[in-house]
Formats: sequence, structure tokens, C-alpha cells
Amino acid sequence: MDDDEIVERWKKNHEPWSIAVREGRIQSRVLATDAAIVDAVLKRSPANVIDIGCGEGWLVRRLVSCGIDVLGVDVVAELIEKARLQMTGRYQLLSYEQLAAHGHAESFDVCVCNFSLLGEMVTKHLLAAVPALLNPQGALIVQTLHPWVACGDWPYRDGWRPGSWLGIDGAFSEPPPWYFRTIESWMQLIANAGLSVEALLEPINPETLKPASLILVVSLPALPASRKP
Repeated sequence: MDDDEIVERWKKNHEPWSIAVREGRIQSRVLATDAAIVDAVLKRSPANVIDIGCGEGWLVRRLVSCGIDVLGVDVVAELIEKARLQMTGRYQLLSYEQLAAHGHAESFDVCVCNFSLLGEMVTKHLLAAVPALLNPQGALIVQTLHPWVACGDWPYRDGWRPGSWLGIDGAFSEPPPWYFRTIESWMQLIANAGLSVEALLEPINPETLKPASLILVVSLPALPASRKP
């Protein structure tokens, strides 16, 4: 399992995934996580947003409908094509590696990663590039699987895990793997990137009453106040 395998599996599953998102077939998203990430972004009152790993563009479209200028980027060309067909928002075919290595011509009030940080080293490199993408007072908002729930019967430690389409109806092929991180590991990764956690949110699934996800609201550390003479 590695970062490249994630991309290849998403390329093979772009069609059933797009259908599942458009038709609301992912119950946890319908019940909790879609609204949670939208609310987290809107609370920042951003003028512009970059959706990193935008997929077929549902979050871009939702935020554009709220009057925000949104750029969606993704490495899967088929997903970017599907997003552009909706005629809402701006989209760019761009890999995480390219974004990490070269940054972007624009800067943003919010960088959002909605269940899109699935790799190991590529996530580390991308987070290190985030400070250069943010406007002053900007924030990175990450929604990911909640480690306590997603861990299952596996040991609670970082490592690659097999993916699953369990609970999502569709003609999927083999799912992409993903890299599991503990909450402590997420905190360390963020600190190593020169960022600080402003808020840690845990949207609750109203049916299971367990965390549906983990949302990390991350920003640049505040500059120390200058000393008065």
C-alpha cells in the first residue's frame, strides 16, 4: 500500500463514486458530515476557498451557492471533468505533489480537505505547503475519519489500512487504501507543518450517537505582540 495506489484506485472508481455522491447514497454524509464541513467553512466567512481533493465538486458547488469564490483541485481528470460539467465553481487538474512542490498563484482564506487526506507522505508534504497558500488569518479545515471509530479492531497506531465501500451502493472495484493516524499523530503532523489547531470538532451521527468524523480547524500561529518600549 502506498500513496500512488490511492490515486490509481480512485481513477478506477470515479464513476460509481460520483453517482453515490450526487444521489446521496453515503448515509454518514447525508446525516452529519456534509453539513458539518459546510458549517465549519462558513464560520470563517471566507471570500475565497480552495477545495483540495474536490472530487466531483459537490462542496465547491455548495460553497459557491453561499456567495464564495471557490477553486476545486483534484488529480483525477475524470472527476474534474464531471465537476466542470456542472458549470458551477472553478476547477483545476492538480496533484497534491504539484501543489506541495510549487504552491499556487492564488492565496486563500480557507483551504479545505474533506475526507481527502488519505495518504502518508503526500499528506505530510501537503500540510507543510499550506502556510504559503493561506491569506493572513486564513485556516485549513480537515475532515477525516474519526480515529477512535475508524480504528475498529486494529491496533491504535499509525499505519496503512485496506479501504472499504461498505454501506455504499454502487458498482465499485477494489477500494483505495488509506493511512490511519491517531489523534496524537494528527496533532504532531500539524505542529511539524508550523500550524496550530484552533478547534477540534466531532460531528455526531444521530443514528449511532458516535462520532461521524473528526474536523480539525488549523491556522498559522498568532504572532507574539511586540513589546512596548
